[in-house]
Formats: sequence, structure tokens, C-alpha cells
Amino acid sequence: MLTIAYIGNGKSTNRYHIPFSSKIEDINIKKILSRKDQSPWEAIPGVEYVKDIQNIWTDPEIQLVVISTPPQSHYTLAKEALNNGKNVLVEKPFSETSEQARELFALAKEKDLFIQCYQNRRFDSDFLTVQKIIESGVLGEVFELDMHFDYFRPEVPEASTSFNVLDSFMYTHACHTVDQVLSYFGNPRKINYDVRQLLGADRMNDYFDLDFHYEKNLKVSVKSSYFRMKERPSFVVYGTKGTFVKETKDRQEEHLKLFYMPEQDDFGVDQPEHYGTLYYTDDEGQYHEEKVVSEVGDYSRIYQGVYETLINGKEKIVKDEETIRQIEILEEGIKQMLDNNR
Repeated sequence: MLTIAYIGNGKSTNRYHIPFSSKIEDINIKKILSRKDQSPWEAIPGVEYVKDIQNIWTDPEIQLVVISTPPQSHYTLAKEALNNGKNVLVEKPFSETSEQARELFALAKEKDLFIQCYQNRRFDSDFLTVQKIIESGVLGEVFELDMHFDYFRPEVPEASTSFNVLDSFMYTHACHTVDQVLSYFGNPRKINYDVRQLLGADRMNDYFDLDFHYEKNLKVSVKSSYFRMKERPSFVVYGTKGTFVKETKDRQEEHLKLFYMPEQDDFGVDQPEHYGTLYYTDDEGQYHEEKVVSEVGDYSRIYQGVYETLINGKEKIVKDEETIRQIEILEEGIKQMLDNNR
């Protein structure tokens, strides 16, 4: 049994963590740090809610602490957890700087403890489906992939009157998509950055367009904006023999917002209208156009991976170097944006 505690009792803990850690039979949630007297989230039977963090640090049964608080506190709390002898899972962004990330990984190594970033988006349905298509070989040699994570939420950047790194679009959304790229394609040989504040300097970063260049002329583009009334396809993959287009995103978040939970058999499952379309020519030169049944996304796979590492000694599901490289990329994108505005 892996016994865990959550630091934080807000939306992140209750919507994006507990529904998935609860799916793993051998994970036991013992405590949740909740400093507010009242919470909009229903208390979980059998879980102890505490106001003093020392109740977590001094509990010898707690093997893993999950930090699910605002990002400004991630580095400080993760360091405190390690210094109190606890293994740590940290919500993204893991830290503000790559220097902080290196320090945390070094501290964990020194104390023979585990620390990892919660990169659940590796298990998005659309991303898993794209991997299946690429690995099938039906597209031939893949030379271009476009990833989009768009919104039409102009009220968010319009309400922002100052710039803060941890509230930037890079740190709140590229932390998902950049990790997907690094996890599947590895470290690129070159990156081109186009990171902007569409409403002007000293406002929120609300747009990014990153091109990752790999060997054999492969380019992976990651693009996001708050001002897309008509969203671009979630993924478009181009190869020498065909193209795959996945219009819609993974549906787990959509279902969670409706309080439709993972214990439902069809949780997060695409319906036929969400399936991607594959266009290709076969070895005889015949043209094909067909729908592809989506893979099923499952964020609990991150928790299963953490369990396997801590209990069974398996390799980390999210490597330290991937987390460090991801934050280096976020840092560089913001730096280039600020430099361009001077």
C-alpha cells in the first residue's frame, strides 16, 4: 500500500488528482492539508483534513506528499517536503526556474527520495491516438506535426494588467504540450520561439508558437492562443504517404468539469464524432479516407507509474532531465518575449 497526503484542497486536488489516485487500489489517501474552515469540495470519507502542515511532516505512515497548490509555492513546499523525509509529486509547473528544478532533484538524490512532476497530459486520448498512428507506419515517414491548444477566452488576458511569469500562457499551458513533445520525440536539436503579449507589453503572455526541429527534417509545432474563436485541430500529422487530423481534444477535463467521474465506464471516451480522420495511399497507390477510433486517455496512469516506482522500484515515468529541459524551454520563451519588447 502507498499512503499519500495532499497539500492543498482546491480544484486541482479534487478535480485533477483525487479522482485518478482513487482508481489505484493500492493507494491510500490518509490526509489533506486544508487551511480554510469551509471548502466547496465535499469531504472524502475516511480522509483526515488537517490545518497544520506539521501533521503531515510528522506522520511516519505518509510515504508520498502531493503538492497541488498555486505554482508560486511549488518549489518551497517541495523542498520542505524533501527536508522532512517525504517523497514528492509536484503539480505543474514543477518550478519557476530550471535552477530550482536541478536543486530539488539534487536534494532528492542526496536524501534518497523520489520527486517527480505530475505530467498527466501524457495520457491524453488525442496524444495517445497520434502515437498509435505514427507507430503504425501508415503515414510513411512523418516530417511535420502541428499541435494546438486553443481557447476563446479573451476575458482572461483582458483582465490582466501586469505580467507574471507563473501566470503566463507558457507556464500554465505550454507546460502540458512541451512535455508531450519531449516525452515522445525527445530533446530537439533547435527550437524557434514566437511568444507574445498580444495586448501589449506588461500584459499577460497569451500566445505562443514553438517549432521543435529534429533530425530527418522533422518539425513539431506547438501553438496556443486565448483568442481563437474557431479552434484549430488538436493534432495534424503529415507524412510521406498521408495525413492524420484529430479535431477535438481529450475529453477527460470536459467530463470532470461536469462532475462525470472516472468510475463511469465511458469517462473521457471519444464518441464517433470525435474520432480523427486518416488520409493515406497504400502500397498499390490506392487512396483511403477513414475514421480512427480514439485511444482511451487515463490520467491515473501517472499515479500507477508513481506507485510502481516507489513500491516496485521501476523507472520513473517522467524523467528528471525531461522536467529540467521543459522548464528551460519555458524560461527561454519568456526571455525572448521580454527581450523583443524592450
